[in-house]
Amino acid sequence: MPDVAAPRRSGEYATRGDYHSTPDPTWDYYPTYLAKVERVRAYLDHLAPGTRVLDAGCGEGVFVTEFASRLAIKGIDENYTSDRVRRGSLLALPYASESFDRVLCLDVLEHLQYEEQSVALGELHRVLAADGEALISIPNLDHLQSRVHFLLKGRLIRTASELKHPGDRPVAGYLRLFRAAGFEVVERRGTFPTFPVITHLIRTHPASLEPLHRWLTRLVPVPGWCLLNLLRLRKARRG
Repeated sequence: MPDVAAPRRSGEYATRGDYHSTPDPTWDYYPTYLAKVERVRAYLDHLAPGTRVLDAGCGEGVFVTEFASRLAIKGIDENYTSDRVRRGSLLALPYASESFDRVLCLDVLEHLQYEEQSVALGELHRVLAADGEALISIPNLDHLQSRVHFLLKGRLIRTASELKHPGDRPVAGYLRLFRAAGFEVVERRGTFPTFPVITHLIRTHPASLEPLHRWLTRLVPVPGWCLLNLLRLRKARRG
């Protein structure tokens, strides 16, 4: 039996380990992460066996490992390498044009600089087949609580520090980037509509209040009010 190479980690994986594979229940993003994973799994479950999928910026490759036996899925990340994950940059994907039927890019774009985001989207567009589809998740800088905060304090609430999310922007800005890269939105869904006080409670007690998080998402599924947006994009038709 061949030896399995140990993963090589850099960036936040060097300090936090495989935190997507074994999420910490005290992580303030924990319930939102679980909701995102549930939706992505449902999306992948509906793909035909053998569908060519790229998980771009996949970290430790949670979905690559889970769906490797049914889909032709590959993972690439700039800060992680393993038997299932290839090290590489979204700014220059090492794949031929139209190599994949589907592309995942989950909670990745906000980690790039503003000027890099359009380059990464261009690469995702390039490696997708003509009838391909991208599933992208992005944090929303102008979620509901952030808008209230701007009204009262004159500034939006960042979804993470400038060092971690240098490319943070309101969803409307991302939508313009998607169109400029040659995509059209097929579906847009929101997770976790934020409300003052309630939002603080959920992020302070993420595991115990995860049912409240799910209830709010079902009750007020307004993407523009939500902390996270999950979008299905397809290549826009030419002509």
